[in-house]
Amino acid sequence: MDTEFEKRLLRQPNGRTSLGSSGSPSTPGSQNTEPFTSPRMPRKQMTPVNSPQKDKYGDRFIPSRAGNNWAVNFNMIQDKNQVAKKTGREASEGSKDYSLSIYSSLLKNEILGSQIEDFKETSDSRGLPLQPSSEGRNLFSYRPKRHSIINEPQSPYSLSPVSSKSQKLLRSPRKASRKISKIPFKVLDAPELQDDFYLNLVDWSSQNVLSVGLGACVYLWSACTSQVTRLCDLTNDNDTVTSVSWAERGNFVAVGTHRGYVQIWDVAAAKRVNVLSGHSARVGALAWSGDMLSSGSRDRLILQRDVRTPSVAPERRLVGHRQEVCGLKWSPDNQYLASGGNDNKLFVWSSATTTPMQTYTDHLAAVKAIAWSPHHHGLLASGGGTADRYIRFWNTLTGQPMQSVDTGSQVCNLAWSKHASELVSTHGYSQNQILVWKYPSLVQVAKLTGHSYRVLYLAMSPDGEAIVTGAGDETLRFWNVFSKARSQKESKSALNLFTSIR
Repeated sequence: MDTEFEKRLLRQPNGRTSLGSSGSPSTPGSQNTEPFTSPRMPRKQMTPVNSPQKDKYGDRFIPSRAGNNWAVNFNMIQDKNQVAKKTGREASEGSKDYSLSIYSSLLKNEILGSQIEDFKETSDSRGLPLQPSSEGRNLFSYRPKRHSIINEPQSPYSLSPVSSKSQKLLRSPRKASRKISKIPFKVLDAPELQDDFYLNLVDWSSQNVLSVGLGACVYLWSACTSQVTRLCDLTNDNDTVTSVSWAERGNFVAVGTHRGYVQIWDVAAAKRVNVLSGHSARVGALAWSGDMLSSGSRDRLILQRDVRTPSVAPERRLVGHRQEVCGLKWSPDNQYLASGGNDNKLFVWSSATTTPMQTYTDHLAAVKAIAWSPHHHGLLASGGGTADRYIRFWNTLTGQPMQSVDTGSQVCNLAWSKHASELVSTHGYSQNQILVWKYPSLVQVAKLTGHSYRVLYLAMSPDGEAIVTGAGDETLRFWNVFSKARSQKESKSALNLFTSIR
């Protein structure tokens, strides 16, 4: 600190400096004139005013010229608009050229003194290239620069032409880059697959069998044998299929119809075991919870019935939506049911009551896309239609909204990965794309295109590795989007008994 400035701080209001200060040294014969002190009391030592280990700044308005290369610093300042533009297409291609990124980091170390020791994937930094140290991001500097890496002492026995930081960079292990194929590994024709946003006509069972509603028929496709069988035909009933849903064990499949019926079919016996009535309009959404089946209809009702004894056990009627119910999903613990409707509302129902436990009204269009996270308890994701285009996340434990992201197009379906904190979304107007997102950073991992119509239908394979999408172009496309290996960042709970079994 400046000595003159320190003298002014230590000077008393009457103009005299304190005893023992550097401005007025005390004499042996002088008496103590400080207030509230006595000759018997030991005099307190003055502590230095400046605190140790604090950055020393110069003038607040004049930048330091020593060691500043303004021409280089100006070129390294990134425009905020350019940063925002890179989060889309380039975010998914950030690790496309690994060697070029390493070379760029090496140059920054040797020329600019960035001190980069380890090359990390840029997915957490929204797909942007590696940045230099924080000193190089500002055009002006108001404090002396630290010791540059370029002038650091080298070992006299070192044969490397680069600095020690660059040597660590070159020795850092390369993280395996994740590659998601942009083309489907299988394409199936699906004639008469309806182009209707409010229907759910594709589902994948735990027995690795795909069910598809085509017109008045339901077809089954075995992923193991690629065999196709026709389960039912509603032509004689003058009816069409509006929704299909597999039971959790994969032995029964529920079929919703345009006339408001719900049929339960035994797949192994190829036999219809029950027909549930109660709706006065088409049934577009189905969701299983054990042996309980929930059905949502255009008549704005949600009915919950036990398929084992539908005529004995009374049905539960959930009344809340004012327009067609188009989305239904049970939470992983089967305690809560989320429902979305054409009235732009998202309801969360408890299994113990018949009134909505929570109501979310932030969406501006129909809510069909609903998905519960299997990794975060109580986390619910929902997507809005053409007028909304947002994917929103909700904490159903507290009832508070969380993150949201504008996808730019109609959100038709959502599904979480079974092994990592990622989710996939399918879209309609106007881009008809499939997006894979990381959560909670909401960075796009991949963008898949191929459908020429809205991607209205989505189902996930039982192993959680592949998805199937269906669209109005009457095709089913199979994609490998998720890794089967469990994420290493996932926390392991000590309460999980299955991890300690030997």
